[in-house]
Amino acid sequence: MKVGIYFGSFNPIHFGHLLIASFVANHTDVQQVWLMVSPQNPLKNTHGLLNEYQRLHLVNLAIEQDDAQIKSSDIEFKLPKPSFTIDTLIYLEEKYPQHQFVLIMGSDSFQNIHRWKNPDVLLQKYELIIYQRPGYIIKENQAPNIKVLKAPLLDISATAIRKNIKEGKSIRYMLPEKVREEIEKSRYYR
Repeated sequence: MKVGIYFGSFNPIHFGHLLIASFVANHTDVQQVWLMVSPQNPLKNTHGLLNEYQRLHLVNLAIEQDDAQIKSSDIEFKLPKPSFTIDTLIYLEEKYPQHQFVLIMGSDSFQNIHRWKNPDVLLQKYELIIYQRPGYIIKENQAPNIKVLKAPLLDISATAIRKNIKEGKSIRYMLPEKVREEIEKSRYYR
């Protein structure tokens, strides 16, 4: 099976993440998308980051459990921290040799790929599906293993959601209702 790995802090997961995952699953040859909750991204500040198990719980609330196309994954919880994409992909290949893994990322992340661990190996060995983000244009046909998607985007960010929560503003309609209810019940991001 061809599996798209969509890495993220998902702090919290929102409709923008879900829209990308669904678009990739329905408009490419990827058969399943795994939302890979990253415990610690080496290029991001961990201030304000919920515990990885809390974020995984929110991801599981966001996706329908019977959805054959979109799954959650906690594989990086078992790997050394911080999480490096190349290490996770190598681990996945060893654990699931029956699958072909594809990396899903935004064009903003792609423009920083030179800062990642072993970027040359990533770019040579793996297929990348890159969705365009405003202000980060990626040229088509950069390499045969890079596919640029013009996926629908929502102008929603986890940062804006956390800011709204701190300011006492509504986050309704920015993320699934079950996720909103859990955030409010557990008083996350206050």
